[in-house]
Amino acid sequence: MNLAQKIAASYGTSLGDIKVTVFSDGEFQPSFEETVRGQDVFLVQSTMPPTENIFELLLMIDAARRASARKIIAVIPYFGFARQDRKDKPRVAIGSKLIANMLMAAGVDRVITMDLHADQIQGFFEVPVDHLYASTLFLDELRKLDSSNLIMAAPDVGGAKRANSYAKNLNIGLALCHKNRKKANEIAEMTVIGDVSGKDVVIVDDMCDTAGTLTTAADLLMEKGALSVRAFCTHAVLSGPAYERIHNSRLTELVVTDTIPITITSDKIRVVSVAELFGDVIKRLINNESISSHFVIS
Repeated sequence: MNLAQKIAASYGTSLGDIKVTVFSDGEFQPSFEETVRGQDVFLVQSTMPPTENIFELLLMIDAARRASARKIIAVIPYFGFARQDRKDKPRVAIGSKLIANMLMAAGVDRVITMDLHADQIQGFFEVPVDHLYASTLFLDELRKLDSSNLIMAAPDVGGAKRANSYAKNLNIGLALCHKNRKKANEIAEMTVIGDVSGKDVVIVDDMCDTAGTLTTAADLLMEKGALSVRAFCTHAVLSGPAYERIHNSRLTELVVTDTIPITITSDKIRVVSVAELFGDVIKRLINNESISSHFVIS
């Protein structure tokens, strides 16, 4: 059962009837096989690679608009291209802004997403954006652990704010891993700021891609005297050597959500579903109710 089916089941309904016709050259054409005239249409699609995922969502939005849907809400659990939120060097695209422009041009009325790589991406849209946080789910999991010996850790400076929010909520300490990169997905060196000796460390991050940062941080924290290291990452991108690195690392476990499907099972990877959270948010939006209770921490 994929995430869209789980969200529909959590809401108390089933998925609509959609057909995708694929031509021999690879071109595809999605279509609604039932009327959506005057209806609020929720399209659930994470936009991880391949790019067919984002383009299929754009075509579905266009199809819904041309079929006279009342409102079109894009439910994007994982917002791809979010790492391209600024010009970090000359002559590069701002990919997340381009995706936002394409979604609005297609006719989307609202976007629901989770743990954007950069919060300011919400400002790229001229339509409402409901930005949910996996902390709503992860904090419940962390409270099951013995907090007397826990310490939060950020895998890099960019995640310091997120880790600090968790630490404050749980009333525990904070450590920071500082990394230097020579190029994307490759770490030159890493150091630990803070005392983790004799502690059970919890690393939090918005995504795990090649797992290089995560596993390097875990091994380094263990070398600094940590008793154990576990990680909570919202989006399990897990590309390239990620699974192998996680398996060979000193991580106790990696807890992720199902915003992206897990392709390979692992004893070290545990999945927490976001289906009920998204299902409840959709229900509240339809009933014009507040969803602020789901904004635990950012």
